[in-house]
Amino acid sequence: MVTVVGVRFKKAGKVYYFDPGDLDIDKGTLVVVETARGLECGEVVVGPKQVQEDEIVQPLKNVIREVTEEDLVQLETNTKEAARAHEIALEKIAEHGLPMKLIDTEYTFDTSKLIFYFTADGRVDFRELVKDLAAIFKTRIELRQIGVRDEAKMIGGLGPCGRALCCASFLGDFEPVSIKMAKEQNLSLNPTKISGICGRLMCCLKYESETYKEAKEELPNIGSTVLTEYGEAEVEDVNLLQGLVTVKVEDENYTLDADEVEEISRDILRSRKKVQESLNQDEDDVVEEFYDETLIDYEPKPQIHQHLEFNSDLKPDVKSEIRSEGKEKKKISKKPRRPRKRKRNRKPKEHLGVNKPQGNKQQS
Repeated sequence: MVTVVGVRFKKAGKVYYFDPGDLDIDKGTLVVVETARGLECGEVVVGPKQVQEDEIVQPLKNVIREVTEEDLVQLETNTKEAARAHEIALEKIAEHGLPMKLIDTEYTFDTSKLIFYFTADGRVDFRELVKDLAAIFKTRIELRQIGVRDEAKMIGGLGPCGRALCCASFLGDFEPVSIKMAKEQNLSLNPTKISGICGRLMCCLKYESETYKEAKEELPNIGSTVLTEYGEAEVEDVNLLQGLVTVKVEDENYTLDADEVEEISRDILRSRKKVQESLNQDEDDVVEEFYDETLIDYEPKPQIHQHLEFNSDLKPDVKSEIRSEGKEKKKISKKPRRPRKRKRNRKPKEHLGVNKPQGNKQQS
């Protein structure tokens, strides 16, 4: 176990662990620490505590001292110089015509490095810009490209809910957010309604994701079969927040609590289906055997043709009706005619050495 303190350098920034050494440091104290980019001033947000060694990023840097009056004056001076450097950098970017947007500028505590944060759609060749800035400020220059989420975190603003952005208020790290989280919470998949001012999915979708997952595990799925006081029913709708289940029983819907329904497992439903299929198969076999045993050859009765005699005294309408009835009764199925065979013209068998028959000649 190692004793550490958590230090944050920016508001809503990431917390880094440092070794307090022999210093008695409390939460909320401003300290000067040693970092990879030089001396930095930050605020202790996590008091001294014991942590496992695998939770620490080696090597563990030390806390140099608590902030003094001179250090506070130095911080104020660095802030003013960083603002002036920001204006000069904007002019230089415009002169070089670079496709980049400058977001923020800051000095390290010991003014050994000047850092510029910018956004761009792709890679930017800023070598000439770095030379100009280094000639003006006489210090090390670092241009760091950031994403749209980091831009929103640095600038700040109001979210769709009307409150200050979470990333600029209290979020230290950006956690991955997916569209699946919006589906699990039954939210509209309209990008304008689930996206923040940065154009990415809102970070708050992550907050209730685990709660919805746990609620879904306790409630049945839509379309499943459950047991209720009304008998077996099919789940039509589920309210995860209130824990209500809407079921359908014989064309009627009922809304019940989650404790009042019991989901039937898929194994039971499968075994039922197999049993029903086997019963249906047995019934089909029995019906086939019955028809096989009771099958009787059917001989159609001969048709009796009725010869109708027409009376000339009847009216034309009556005669036509009688003729039509007689024609329907006199219909006889005619057998289809077989196609006639064509006679082939046989040629004489001269090629077989047979001569044509010659008539008898009269001798004179």
